Amino acid sequence: MKNPKAPDPGSAGPLHGLKIADFSRVLAGPYASMMLADFGADVIKVESPAGDDTRSWVPPVDEHGVGTYFSSVNRNKRSVVCDLRTEEGLAAARETALAADVVVENFRPGVMERFGLDYESLRKHRPDLIYCSITGFGGTGGAHLPGYDLLVQAVGGLMSVTGTRDAEPSKVGVALVDVVTGQNAVVGILAALRSRDETGTGQLVEVNLLSSLLSALVNQASSTLATGEPPQRMGNAHPSIAPYETLDTADGPLAVAVGTDRQFEALTRLLGVPELAGDQRFRTNVVRVANRSELRDLLEDRLRRKPAASWASLLNEQGVPAGKVNTISEALQLAGDLGLEPVVSITDPAGGRTSRQVTNPIRLSGTPAAYRLPPPGLGEHPNARFDSAALAAAPTRK
Repeated sequence: MKNPKAPDPGSAGPLHGLKIADFSRVLAGPYASMMLADFGADVIKVESPAGDDTRSWVPPVDEHGVGTYFSSVNRNKRSVVCDLRTEEGLAAARETALAADVVVENFRPGVMERFGLDYESLRKHRPDLIYCSITGFGGTGGAHLPGYDLLVQAVGGLMSVTGTRDAEPSKVGVALVDVVTGQNAVVGILAALRSRDETGTGQLVEVNLLSSLLSALVNQASSTLATGEPPQRMGNAHPSIAPYETLDTADGPLAVAVGTDRQFEALTRLLGVPELAGDQRFRTNVVRVANRSELRDLLEDRLRRKPAASWASLLNEQGVPAGKVNTISEALQLAGDLGLEPVVSITDPAGGRTSRQVTNPIRLSGTPAAYRLPPPGLGEHPNARFDSAALAAAPTRK
């Protein structure tokens, strides 16, 4: 697998000069601030003496003993420790927040207010401050509820449509709600910054896990609204398309994503059963959905004659979307083979420490993501400050 070379640490990204005080921990907030840091934002990660919770979520660890959970969302940041229970720590945290363009936090509602670090307290001194608050269930009726991804997947309906019909509801294999919420936070921050460019005024950006999940349920949520009937678990099948699922082959499952009648005709020809395309039970997607069980049995009878990788190659050549179910290692290898350069090695310019990271998925032709710093050690940058001179020299906003 080819590893792209990390860009010049001194190169300026599109967010160069943007200063972010990151008080968040675990996943949604750190993911959002890392995405912004990749494009040049200067992020100071403000941690308690115990550090981000994920520092202790081990194993696994990388070759330097750093927890891989923490390292996955904290590159390109500097770490300072501020004990908010002390006057000195609180003063340092407040100074960092007031010197920033953006504050990101994901404490329970009321915690930052207790320390005088909430939006209303800070905006009195910095009316142009963008303040992003990430919660589990919002700041009103659900303010007291803990925002854990598993909990939100359960109460937000995602588990009800994940898993097979006869098995128990299942969570997704990664904290997907946190990731989606982090992406929403990025969009909200960038939108608020664009507004500030026009008005000179900051604002409060609020995102929460439950609302982010409900939005991400897309067709499943709209189906519920339209019909009043909650969707059921269907394993890997699709409620509105067939065949659009995993099917058994000689050595394992094959994902087949037939979205058109033309693709279905090509599938039946390749499998040696072209008559199925003209069968009244399968001629259109509507009837294929109604007769999916019969169709599945007929297709698997043919697919079990060859291994999944062989079928995937043959089907893709005929324009039928298909692929074997890869491990994550195989997925990274596939991305490398396709020239997507999915992994970058980041070397600390000060200590020579190197960290292998999955690259930012957003590609800009003129100002690409840059990988300047590996995930920081706790309090690794005790003297980290935002450049006040650069702040003073920033262009005057309207």
